[in-house]
Amino acid sequence: MASVCLGLGLVMSADGGTAQTLDPENTLYMDLEYGRVVIELRPDLAPNHVARIKELTREGFYDGVVFHRVIEGFMAQTGDPTGTGAGGSGQKLDAEFSLEPHVRGTVSMARAQSPNSADSQFFIVFKESEWLNGQYTVWGNVVEGMEYIDQIKKGPLPSGMVDEPDTLIRMQVAADAKE
Repeated sequence: MASVCLGLGLVMSADGGTAQTLDPENTLYMDLEYGRVVIELRPDLAPNHVARIKELTREGFYDGVVFHRVIEGFMAQTGDPTGTGAGGSGQKLDAEFSLEPHVRGTVSMARAQSPNSADSQFFIVFKESEWLNGQYTVWGNVVEGMEYIDQIKKGPLPSGMVDEPDTLIRMQVAADAKE
């Protein structure tokens, strides 16, 4: 379902459905060269991950970080300050797995083989990816701007590692937004 932003924290479905008011403290603005992506945070599913994402966002950690791994028809991954897929903030988080499905626009933590290895990297899925369900921590959903995620430069298969990747210009908690 497509949505349109009607102002700070108000999202209305494109089909004329009921407007949904988003909590500014649990909403992220992700600015890309293509436009603004709005992410609704899910502290009900992953309270520790949401708290850490907001902390890193408020520190400016994600500003200027690239989408280093992007696989057509699967996902776009960011959150590594080295741009290699091997870096992070240095703070590992315990998994907060849930039954929330990975559907178009789901935002989840990237991790190594260990379930408790998520740090600062995360990914946004382009389409339903049921094999991820229950194995990655879901902490948000794109509620506006998925068309901008679709435009992010893709990498070659099988790795999806991108040469000259697109940049996450700025990420803000909506409650702190200056614009």
